[in-house]
Amino acid sequence: MGKRKQKNQIFNNLSKKQKKHLKEFGEEHPFHDIVTEKAEKTQILDLPDSPVQSSAESDEDNEPEHKSAYQKLLSTLSSPADHESEDESVDDEEEVEEHLSEEGSDGDEEYQEAGNNLTVTPEEADEGEAGPNEGGEDAMEDETAGGVEFEDKEHESQFCLENNFSGEGEQEGAESTAKQEDKEDSFKLHLDTEISEEDVKRITAGTKAKAQVKWPKLGTLLCSSPLERFGPAGQEKDKRPLALHKVLETNWTSLNHTSNPKGAVEEVSPLQLELLSLMGSYRDVYFPESSPLTEGQQVRSAYCLHALNHVLKANSGVLGHNAQTRENQAADKAGGNKVEVEPQDEPRDQGLTRPKVLILVPFRDGALRVVQTLINLLETKGRKMDVSNKKRFKDEFGEEPVDTPPNLFRPDDYTAIFSGNIDDHFKIGVSILRRSIRLYAPFYSSDIIIASPLGLRTVLGVEGEAKRDYDFLSSIEILVVDQADVFLMQNWEHLLHVMKHLNLQPLDPHGVDFSRVRMWNLNNWAKYYRQTLMFSSIQDPHINNIISKHCFNYRGQVATKNMPITGSICQVLVQLPHVFQMINSNSFMDQDARFQFFVDKVLPQYRDSVMSHTLIYVPSYFDYVRLRNYMKKEEINFASICEYSTKSEVSRARHFFQKGDKQFILFTERFHFYKRYTIKGIQNLIFYGLPSYPHFYSEVCNMLQAGGQGEEASWTCTALYSCYDAQRLAAITGAQRAAQMLQSQKPVHLFVTGEEKGPLGP
Repeated sequence: MGKRKQKNQIFNNLSKKQKKHLKEFGEEHPFHDIVTEKAEKTQILDLPDSPVQSSAESDEDNEPEHKSAYQKLLSTLSSPADHESEDESVDDEEEVEEHLSEEGSDGDEEYQEAGNNLTVTPEEADEGEAGPNEGGEDAMEDETAGGVEFEDKEHESQFCLENNFSGEGEQEGAESTAKQEDKEDSFKLHLDTEISEEDVKRITAGTKAKAQVKWPKLGTLLCSSPLERFGPAGQEKDKRPLALHKVLETNWTSLNHTSNPKGAVEEVSPLQLELLSLMGSYRDVYFPESSPLTEGQQVRSAYCLHALNHVLKANSGVLGHNAQTRENQAADKAGGNKVEVEPQDEPRDQGLTRPKVLILVPFRDGALRVVQTLINLLETKGRKMDVSNKKRFKDEFGEEPVDTPPNLFRPDDYTAIFSGNIDDHFKIGVSILRRSIRLYAPFYSSDIIIASPLGLRTVLGVEGEAKRDYDFLSSIEILVVDQADVFLMQNWEHLLHVMKHLNLQPLDPHGVDFSRVRMWNLNNWAKYYRQTLMFSSIQDPHINNIISKHCFNYRGQVATKNMPITGSICQVLVQLPHVFQMINSNSFMDQDARFQFFVDKVLPQYRDSVMSHTLIYVPSYFDYVRLRNYMKKEEINFASICEYSTKSEVSRARHFFQKGDKQFILFTERFHFYKRYTIKGIQNLIFYGLPSYPHFYSEVCNMLQAGGQGEEASWTCTALYSCYDAQRLAAITGAQRAAQMLQSQKPVHLFVTGEEKGPLGP
């Protein structure tokens, strides 16, 4: 025991810096080595084949064998760490003392192994920082490589629903929650409702009964239901629209705390109450008036509360049934097999995979706000949530400070959309269990997946790729598409690709207990139970197509249909004549008729040298490429700016156009959406198609007064539209004027802005 006491004494005499170096490198720093004047004798030893035997034979004290540090490291790899919640610095010092005290007189080789072990265990034990299995650098590499990111065998037991049970207090809460799940609980009603094959055929056929209902804040609601027994939304609205989970009952009134964290907590708005009432009915909801300046924050808080309530209820049911099953098994073992008990059916409370909610947002900043809202809703007074990987999440999704010029002016809606981190390639899994949230959870261990369409597209892949996976989307019960209008400005095909891979039959079982899977999941009817929540700031045919072609909720759909009274043309400040010319088109996708009309009727009028300084606004990039190729072929003097143009190309095009060296300039809508540059020198405007955002029309028209060239009397504006542009036309001219223009026999209509009385009609 002498050498053991001597080594413990040496360790106690080390300073804090020496202990830290010993922990990190497994040996003391050479600066602190004790150098003796006497030369030590060199000893030559014949070592046996096994180093373990040599160390055992050289043990002078002849004590019982202790596990080496290497063996302890192997044991930690085979079982999950049990000390994740302990403090890192205390654990490190205690582990150093423990390993040094247990090593005895083993050789330097095992001492070095102990040092290596010291650098591994704290990373596994630290819950705040990302370890290899929690989504650190190794996991980042796995995400780029492919399917490894969905496996987390070491930490699976901590967040696995099948292996966890509700505690005594939690079980009482689960029982009280189960008592509340009576006929009024829409969550239980929605999931327990059984539909027949005839109902499925009726839903697939697309025949729906439609009705209109008017609510105070949402306005006119268009309700459509494929099944007769699920009628339109009613007129009654409750102050507490949701049958909330016990965890959320006391905290849901502080719903708007995230939108105003520094100020006083705002009360739940009437708009949120009505939205929560619609969401609680588990119908599909389409709200196209979610402006990022006003309603956007309220909408985000509302759907976060609904999604969180859904997840908590589902997980509580699973944990409660786990505990009940365990009690029944224990009672059977205690009573023996003397009394025959009728076997009870397993409760069917799960899907084929664990993820229940998918939230699609365009930028990382939106994901950050969603996670913050979830955390604030779960935190109660005096008790904070246990959030793992929070530091890494803030680093990757937080705002990056950018120095903006003081004279740079951008509209308020631009600032609201592009605030924070605007990276559009991300995906993150969130698991919620026992009042704790785990960020960067593997998809198959997650309850909520927050991602961008591009981030999911890289995982879903396409047919023929070796590494692709979409099984984690098989049991999505709530789909949230927030800021759908921004997806139109990114790549709409990514969103369509995600929609096509929702609620498909999984290729692998992924360890699911089929005896507890709901029957409608086994029948591949999950898409008929999925609720889709679509939020946008504009009405667009592409978004309407998602609702009509990719949503099959058996409970029906509710869409807000409020016609604009005044259009954005009223915001044009310059005195300008607006000529609207109608195109005869056969379908919404018929772009040939628009191109031929522009080439034959519109462009020849502006090719004269007198009609110089003409900007052509093109909403679609495909139309932009078609026009650019045509103008190159016809050798027209023009410049072009699109979202893919470099800064030097944009600067040259703006300079040549302002000086008059270029007669035309092609200008895409996406470039204006992302940059909002003011083009100077415009005297004539041509809208090849009506803008997707109505306020873009007034913004581009007001650019005429920025150039300072020409007289106002010579300025012109021409806009092309078809009967399929009714929504965009109503948003620009107003609903009443748009109806007159679409029903009129005249193909040309004139408006004049800049007058004191406002725009004059046709």
